[in-house]
Amino acid sequence: MIGRASSAGAAPSLPCAARSAIATVVVAAAVIAGAAGCHEAPPAARPTPGPAAAELREALSARQAAVRSMNARVRATSWIGGDRLRASVLMLVTRAGQLRFEAEVSLQGTVSILATDGERFALLDLQKNQLRRGPACPANVASLIRIPLAPSEVAAILLGDVELPAGAGGGCDRVSWDGARGADVLSCSDGGGRTLLSFQEHGRDRDLVAVVREDARGARLWQTAYDDLRSVSTVRLPAVIRFAEGTASFDQGVEVKFKDVTINGPPRPEDFTLNAPPGVTVLDQPCPS
Repeated sequence: MIGRASSAGAAPSLPCAARSAIATVVVAAAVIAGAAGCHEAPPAARPTPGPAAAELREALSARQAAVRSMNARVRATSWIGGDRLRASVLMLVTRAGQLRFEAEVSLQGTVSILATDGERFALLDLQKNQLRRGPACPANVASLIRIPLAPSEVAAILLGDVELPAGAGGGCDRVSWDGARGADVLSCSDGGGRTLLSFQEHGRDRDLVAVVREDARGARLWQTAYDDLRSVSTVRLPAVIRFAEGTASFDQGVEVKFKDVTINGPPRPEDFTLNAPPGVTVLDQPCPS
């Protein structure tokens, strides 16, 4: 019989409009769930012809010329040695390796200042009332931000790229594809080892997203990652930089998160030297033998 009611115990029929609305919600939920699980992995093989080595080397050179100095406020965290150390740091950085770091702690203000002109190093510890001075070797430069490299190498990393060793330019002659990262990898060899630079395409730009430095035997010396790139002035800079030594993971290294940053302000030479305030003990800090 047409129009006969449902048998006893069955759920009452919903109005057509309600059934249509529910169907729409179910379909939408299915689409959203499907999209959430559909993040495509980078292709194992490059889908289009890759750049020549000279193009990537030129992209690095252009970026280095465009970012000459930086004034920034960062949150720096170190997990080296198993202990987590965190501080807000004001940074002045120049491409030549001039560095000034002022570490601040909540409720205490500035607790220490590190400065180097690229040759000499000074660390003012306001809690111990001491000024340590010595050569700007990697161990001394890493006294505050724990990246034990030469000042100009530290500067390049904080500026979002890398300083290639002397003689490496002519050895940048091979490009490979990193399917896991979806990046073109430029290999630059020199007398001391090899530097691997990973570039990702971003429109017409090529973003440097990672660097690995190896010794002459192929063992990793250190690595960096440049994450969450954003436009600052006319260039793209990472909002987060990660550094790790040797075979350590980034969870055992250093993380620098940028809060505010300006680039290419004129540096003042006096910002990269420190004089002892009255009453402060001055100590020599030689490089480790």
